[in-house]
Amino acid sequence: MTMPLDRVIEILGSQEELAARLGIKSPSITGWRNRNRIPSERCLALEEVTGGQVTRYEMRPDVFGTAPAEARAA
Repeated sequence: MTMPLDRVIEILGSQEELAARLGIKSPSITGWRNRNRIPSERCLALEEVTGGQVTRYEMRPDVFGTAPAEARAA
């Protein structure tokens, strides 16, 4: 199973591109990968940069819960 962060990086083309879009340094993202946890405060921005292809609900169901029915149907 592909992890949500890996999908975000795949969509954007590289970890460096993701870091640039968020205005952070690439090692921060490496830390997220090592901890296998995306900071909840970054989930909305990641959802936005992927055009909703990766949702906050996928990234952090412990914080955002399950996707609303209309989002799952899309």
